[in-house]
Amino acid sequence: MNAHEYATQANGSFALPDTCFKIKSLMEDESSTIEDFANLISVDPSLTSRLLQIANSAIYSFPGEISTISRAITIIGTQAIYNMMLVDVAGTAFKHFSNQAIDLKRFWRMSVFCGLATKNLAIKAGIRDIERLFVAGLLQNFGELIVASISPDLAQDCEKYSAEHLPWDLQKERLGFTYTDVSAELLKIWQIPEKIILPIRHYNQASSNEINKDVKVLYLASRLALVDSHPEEFSYDESIDESLCNALKISSDDLTNAASFASTEAENILNIMNVKFFTRK
Repeated sequence: MNAHEYATQANGSFALPDTCFKIKSLMEDESSTIEDFANLISVDPSLTSRLLQIANSAIYSFPGEISTISRAITIIGTQAIYNMMLVDVAGTAFKHFSNQAIDLKRFWRMSVFCGLATKNLAIKAGIRDIERLFVAGLLQNFGELIVASISPDLAQDCEKYSAEHLPWDLQKERLGFTYTDVSAELLKIWQIPEKIILPIRHYNQASSNEINKDVKVLYLASRLALVDSHPEEFSYDESIDESLCNALKISSDDLTNAASFASTEAENILNIMNVKFFTRK
């Protein structure tokens, strides 16, 4: 199977909710009003509650409480509302594909840490629309769960990475593609905006290609997440490409602060997403 075939099979098992497509349709309609968005979201009490919880979380760090959908839309905009929905969908999709083939606690921690670190570094790099970069960081390794669900033996092989045999290199060797390729293919099927898909599809080539800031930031955040989860195996000095930091004007202190922020806030975000860890038997 190739990356697209894995994504297609996953989509047949878990499709993006209709509400996401409806929100996207409203975003593309210039005549849409805040009331249109609020009416669509408010018919789902669970979604309303979750979105307000996320709006008041460390992901966005707004001063004061956001207590209504209309206020949330007014303050942070429709794109942020859409991104919040993707965060909520991610939690549901992650749990849908969760299985005993891989270390789920490590997977969850790395995914959420990467999203938070990406957001923090994006601010330092002067990138706008940091919410979509949190989503990109969160979803970049979603393909691992898909492969683990469909081909558990292969996923277990790919989990045996080390400093000498890096994760993405091992994935290419065993699968012929990386987990991020599967993630990008599924998000394309789900019609997720290209601005979210592009950094996921290309960040592992950030060191060799002249690509935009989004790609470089996600590359750095993914390496911070790897070091955070395996400090005994990986180090910042060996994992971080200094030339990318220089290009983004990100200092070693900025990297340390991003890692500290992600580490501190990861547990809060995991709680919001109602994560229950399962260890392998």
